[in-house]
Amino acid sequence: MKTRQLSILSATAVALLALSGAAQAGGGGGGGGGNGGLCSKATLKGPYGFIGGGQILGLIDSSNVLHPFPSPLIYDDVALVTFDGNGGFTRTDVGNINGLPKAGSTTFNPHQTGTYTVNSDCTGTMSVRYTSGGPVAAGVATDLNIVITSDGTQIESVVYRASVPTASSTPDYSCPMDCVQGVQEHFEGKKVLVYGFR
Repeated sequence: MKTRQLSILSATAVALLALSGAAQAGGGGGGGGGNGGLCSKATLKGPYGFIGGGQILGLIDSSNVLHPFPSPLIYDDVALVTFDGNGGFTRTDVGNINGLPKAGSTTFNPHQTGTYTVNSDCTGTMSVRYTSGGPVAAGVATDLNIVITSDGTQIESVVYRASVPTASSTPDYSCPMDCVQGVQEHFEGKKVLVYGFR
């Protein structure tokens, strides 16, 4: 009799844990887009702290050929990205390029907006755009491929496109405007905890 009761309790506990995991990952109840997937745009909501770095290698021409700078520019950055749960976000960041403050600023730059997509398999994209009023030129853009992990509390990403609206050149190539940079950059974001809760 006790064995049967323990079996029923164990089965109930397993079922509740499975439902809890699906809810945390955004599955079921509309969180997964109604198609049984694990993630949706609603999976990302609230503030995430990002850290990232890499190198700006050179400029890419219209034939997708990289024209390297004489030496790569080393880049690192920290940012706070606040997702709205519906495909948009705001961002503030500060960083260094080759050991000097980016755009000469040592304070956070909140003049940024962005959009994001999330697929049901927890992959997606982010697009960051700098706006007017800050130290970085309006129109500077960074596009990333992302993977959402750890029940929506962590984001791994790599930059697949970066561009600047101003003229730039390398020893063998000149770009008059809207220059695409060749980059090797990655970012990791973690959900900010508020009063001990995610």
